[in-house]
Amino acid sequence: MTKFFISFALSMLALASMPASAAVSVLTCEPEWAALATELGGTKVKVSSATTALQDPHRIEARPSLIARTRNADLLVCTGLDLEAGWLPVLLEQAGNGKIMPGQPGHIEAGALVSRLEVPSRLDRSEGDVHAAGNPHVHLDPRNIARVAEVLAQRLSQIDPANSAYYQSRHKGFDKRWNAALQKWNQQAAPLKGVAVVEHHKNMAYLLNWLGMHSVGTLEAKPGVEPSAAHLTRLVGQLRSQPAKMILRGAYQDGRASKWLSERAHIPAVVLPFTVGGSENAKDLFGLFDVTLERLLEAAR
Repeated sequence: MTKFFISFALSMLALASMPASAAVSVLTCEPEWAALATELGGTKVKVSSATTALQDPHRIEARPSLIARTRNADLLVCTGLDLEAGWLPVLLEQAGNGKIMPGQPGHIEAGALVSRLEVPSRLDRSEGDVHAAGNPHVHLDPRNIARVAEVLAQRLSQIDPANSAYYQSRHKGFDKRWNAALQKWNQQAAPLKGVAVVEHHKNMAYLLNWLGMHSVGTLEAKPGVEPSAAHLTRLVGQLRSQPAKMILRGAYQDGRASKWLSERAHIPAVVLPFTVGGSENAKDLFGLFDVTLERLLEAAR
């Protein structure tokens, strides 16, 4: 009997030391894709994001903990379109994980799956941080989320075929809920059509395009260049002849310039979550767009 218990204990110890086979390790570059992977992967995935809602996704540091997560990932989901060009190539090189390199099933670039806006006709570095492949902030149009979801569900099924039916079922359920939410958002957003705004950075293009809004200026004189007093003063004058209803910035962006302009142009400065986790109620993708529309509609009244 003693031998039996010793044998049993050793067997349990061996099982405990074995790697868990259930979870597909998904690493995303931005929180919106982590939220989408969680929606589709459910209990079959372990998801983490390289950035948070309060970080600029253009610039992060590849810390050892992030390199380790990259090395162990089965699937990498990023925006692409050069959004992560300043840090992702170095991260992939240091991690040395062939499964998630570009061109592999474990690598998804969301920006390549949707229609791109603001693709430059020419490249001139004197114009600031212009993205050669177009504006990369594709997630702010919920129609793009649906397109990426379809591919992500297919890729999860390819990587983990034993759970393919589970992923397809999760995607079907998500798609139904997402289409219902999109119909609701489109109805709610009707008063926003034609509304003019000022952006902090050119990162709201897909949101504005979806809602039929338009930008008349940016707090940055050039993309990636911090707002200057001279440029903001010119912007005040411009808004007298070309009025805007509000000033928009993401939660991760410094609020001082938008506050300065708001006080002088007498229009509200609106902080949008920008991504999942950017506000208390933007806890998932549905909350992200609920909060975004709520704040836009309040400022447009």
